[in-house]
Amino acid sequence: MTTCEDPSGFKQDDEFLDILEERRRSSDLGHALRTFTPSPYRGAPLSAGALNRMVLESQYLRYVTKEVQCVWVAMETGESVDLVREEASGILDEMSQNLQLGFIRLLGFTLSKVFKRLFSHININQEGLNRLQQAIQEFPVILMPNHRSYVDFLVLSYILFTFDLPIPVIAAGIPLMDMKMVGEILRRSGAFFIRRAIGSDKLYWAVLSEYVKTIVRTGYAPVEFYVEGLRSRTLKSLTPKLGMMHMVLEPFFKGEVYDITLVPISISYDRVLEESLLAHELLGVPKPRETTMGLLKARRVLEEDYGSMHVYFGMPLSVRQLTKGRVDRCEYNLLPRDLPQRPSVETQECVSWLAQQVIRVQEQSSILSPWSLMACLVLQDHQNTDPGTRLTGEEQEKGISWELLTQRTLWLKGLAISFGARLDWPGRCTAIGWLILPRTDRYENQVMASSMALHRSVIRCHHGRVTLLEEEGPVGAAPFTTEEGVVRRARAVLMVAAYRNQALHVFIRPAMLALAIHTTRSSQREDIYSYFRFLLDLFSNDFIFITGRSSQDFEEACSLLRKCGAVQTSQQEVTSPEEGQRTTSFLRALLQPFIDAYQVVFSHLCLEDVEVFTERQMVPAVRSLVTKLLLSGELTSCDALSSDTQKNVLSALLRLGAVTRLRTADSEFRANKPAISRLADTLAGRLPVQTAPNPRL
Repeated sequence: MTTCEDPSGFKQDDEFLDILEERRRSSDLGHALRTFTPSPYRGAPLSAGALNRMVLESQYLRYVTKEVQCVWVAMETGESVDLVREEASGILDEMSQNLQLGFIRLLGFTLSKVFKRLFSHININQEGLNRLQQAIQEFPVILMPNHRSYVDFLVLSYILFTFDLPIPVIAAGIPLMDMKMVGEILRRSGAFFIRRAIGSDKLYWAVLSEYVKTIVRTGYAPVEFYVEGLRSRTLKSLTPKLGMMHMVLEPFFKGEVYDITLVPISISYDRVLEESLLAHELLGVPKPRETTMGLLKARRVLEEDYGSMHVYFGMPLSVRQLTKGRVDRCEYNLLPRDLPQRPSVETQECVSWLAQQVIRVQEQSSILSPWSLMACLVLQDHQNTDPGTRLTGEEQEKGISWELLTQRTLWLKGLAISFGARLDWPGRCTAIGWLILPRTDRYENQVMASSMALHRSVIRCHHGRVTLLEEEGPVGAAPFTTEEGVVRRARAVLMVAAYRNQALHVFIRPAMLALAIHTTRSSQREDIYSYFRFLLDLFSNDFIFITGRSSQDFEEACSLLRKCGAVQTSQQEVTSPEEGQRTTSFLRALLQPFIDAYQVVFSHLCLEDVEVFTERQMVPAVRSLVTKLLLSGELTSCDALSSDTQKNVLSALLRLGAVTRLRTADSEFRANKPAISRLADTLAGRLPVQTAPNPRL
């Protein structure tokens, strides 16, 4: 078979190994207690205690300690250097991991039991593990998975333990540490804990950065962290957080290590454990605090079927090769290595670019289930349903026919593959009697029915019609208001939208080109490219684009749509022939929920009584406006109720200068209404793109 590679390291004939297959055949206790002989990591063996002493005795931390003590003296607190060092030691004790093989074995035994209950398969690419095994013997390794579930935190250590690879130390949020017993088990399994709100605490930053840099310098263990910073509640990639990225890369920039290897890892789920919780959070329900009792109460998830998980270890990326010609490391020779240095603008841009590259590889390596494609089509049909009918509850007799959904999904499968998507189209199916489907023996029909069966809590097929299910209230509860009914229906929409979002990276660039052609009503390549760049800039908080690649993104979109016959291109023109309308209409409809959400936020911020506001004021006000528009039928997409999307709009306006942040204690913003109005008109095609090109694109 011919092997076709792409930059992510993904090959069309990549073999996936189901690690649960062996666990179902043999003893979990034997697996946990077997001889564990990991491939030697590059560094000399070092205990957790010795690592901590190296951090506390480092010249860098001594220097910062004296600086902090001088500040405290100036503030007349009277603290001595010894007291500052004592506080630094306390921070390190709170933060540091204490990796112990015994607890890894305990976790391995427990997770074997749990994973076999939750998942039918955990598939990993064997060749990716072989590449990782080679990489860890050469240079410091940084494992960089995407973050979609709490399971992410556990599964990589479990896989590495299973294949005798060094266990990583893992950056974790401080709330996990506060869970009784669980926090200590995680600490002794390699977790180190970071406060969420560090702010301007110079001493905490110094301890954290020196701890991370010492792990990288010494080769103590691979470091694992989430470049997105937070778990994605929408299952889309998030804008990278660069704090940890700067920390792990600084030893290379300062010449303390020859190279660093970044390993992008993509974790894909057929069904996410927290899907309902995430949807409620997006609708304004506060996130429950992580507690041991909460974990025990959540054990009912063990009774559910979550399908398959795919873990893809991407091609190791050499920081030395990627940064060649992008960063002048000589600037770090101007000061002693032990002194704090603020990274230059050039270095900051390079680190941001590297983070974007990692996320792009994660996206390219992700595995889509049939349900992700079906979700795109179900939501488009739901969005096109007459609003009045939908809100009166008559939708249960409507929906999309199963036969039509099957036909469209097979068409979309072909389109996705032509765009480079990685699909898991399983050969065997689970029981599907609950669906009450028309009788058929078609293989594809069974695959889709099996995939949809995992999501029976939000969707059903009845009398050959597929419809979304509304969230049910408690038995005996009082009737809910019309507004509450909207929220209940939105919960199902947002749950399905999360799985649609898993596929958006495949279609987003062609979708923006299709929208640019439609909105500009021009065939001139220059006009279409100008609007395409505008969309890239506006939506870059919702979708990840690599800085400086707008031209390549445009050409890629043209190539993909040209290949499927949706556009025709020349040196001066880009046109969409009649036979390509099915494709371009589908792609534009994918973007429509985001366009609607942005326009609603624009409308709210242009109201007369909105001048100075906070994010906490804006989000519920926008949610109220969206609810009214849904009830009146002026809006058909519930995506606009998502708090994450609303916050992304605010971030985009702030970045584009249409909103300014005020220097107040309440984190207030001021809206530039003319600028927001221009953006709204440009997005709607009422104004041409007039702004100067953004150099970052």
